[in-house]
Amino acid sequence: MPGRPHLSLRLHTPGRFSGRVLLVAGCLLVAGCGDDTVKVDVDAPDGDTAACRALIADLPATLAKKPKVAVEPTDAPAAAYGEPPIVVTCGVPVPEGFDLTASCETADGVGFYIPDEQYEDQDLDLVLTTAGYEPRVEVRIPARYRPNAGPAAMSALAPLVTEHTKLVEPCD
Repeated sequence: MPGRPHLSLRLHTPGRFSGRVLLVAGCLLVAGCGDDTVKVDVDAPDGDTAACRALIADLPATLAKKPKVAVEPTDAPAAAYGEPPIVVTCGVPVPEGFDLTASCETADGVGFYIPDEQYEDQDLDLVLTTAGYEPRVEVRIPARYRPNAGPAAMSALAPLVTEHTKLVEPCD
């Protein structure tokens, strides 16, 4: 559609270029493109790439009632759902603000870290990161899908996180 803004999300942990994740919803936001591919630029993932490949391969066809859409490159440790996209990425670095004293939300025994400001401001995009698992899995949910998409995504992903990643420190 003409006049639609470009979407560019960036997660950057200072001093860690391998953790930089750049997501660009390329053709989705360009007038007349018609391609539902979400371009994902992911540097080498932190952690076990085989575990990430297996987790991404086992993701469901829908997440939070949004259908899966193609990502580019096709071998990225990521998946996308809907438009604007909910993006699941495996092998992300420790999120800014997370430490051993951070609180987490638990779904089916799997802890997810949510930054404090996202609890306080429901108009912010929601970023969920598995807590205590390696490799870490991140889910970026556009604010328009709140409040239901967060719990739905955590419940859908919890069994896959348990199956494909390693628990190193339980989130209490």
